[in-house]
Amino acid sequence: MKIVAINGSPRKNANTTTLLKNALEGAAKNGAQTELIHLYDLNYQGCVSCFACKLKSGKSYGKCTHKDELKPLLEKLRDADAILLGSPIYFGNITGMMRSFIERLAFQYTLYDVNYSSLFPRKIPIGLMYTMNLDEKRMREWGYVEALSGLEKRLGSIFGSSEALYVTDTYQFKDYSKYEVTAFSEPHKAQRRKDVFPKDCEKAFDMGVRFATLGVSPTFCSEMAPH
Repeated sequence: MKIVAINGSPRKNANTTTLLKNALEGAAKNGAQTELIHLYDLNYQGCVSCFACKLKSGKSYGKCTHKDELKPLLEKLRDADAILLGSPIYFGNITGMMRSFIERLAFQYTLYDVNYSSLFPRKIPIGLMYTMNLDEKRMREWGYVEALSGLEKRLGSIFGSSEALYVTDTYQFKDYSKYEVTAFSEPHKAQRRKDVFPKDCEKAFDMGVRFATLGVSPTFCSEMAPH
């Protein structure tokens, strides 16, 4: 098994990366070869709408032809047995870097037939991990789940299956007193960091284990972080 994790956060040692590393640890302990890629290290664009991947009998049919620093990663992922995507939530959705990456990753395999079938050569699981400042109640009130679930289902239909982990009410600053963040209680955040985030990391670890041992996860599963 080759499992690749994609970090869509600008931070390399914060919440999102921690979850991805836990998932890769679970996979590695069950025999998988693992790799972590930081999108913010790469210089690339989203889809440029050239449609070369849709050209009948074209040399790039089913493959993104745009040449930049993302292209080698897209080629690597063609041979992956599972993909883990991690992103903080900015203004109700994944980061711009992650969105641009997904455009390039998924559109090349999307066939414009009546069923929007997939050109990906086999079925693999996709795991998505989200981190956010909002608590679960406000996350639901603001429509985050609805905004993200469509992406999860579409990626699952392209690659084989999808599974999501929502991690809410995360600890963001090392010193809350230095920032204007009266919307949050630092003691509450610190307590959740101590009590809840380790459980979220366990869920990420378990996802890595499942992907390494079972190959394909359930068709679609969305798991919320505990209160």
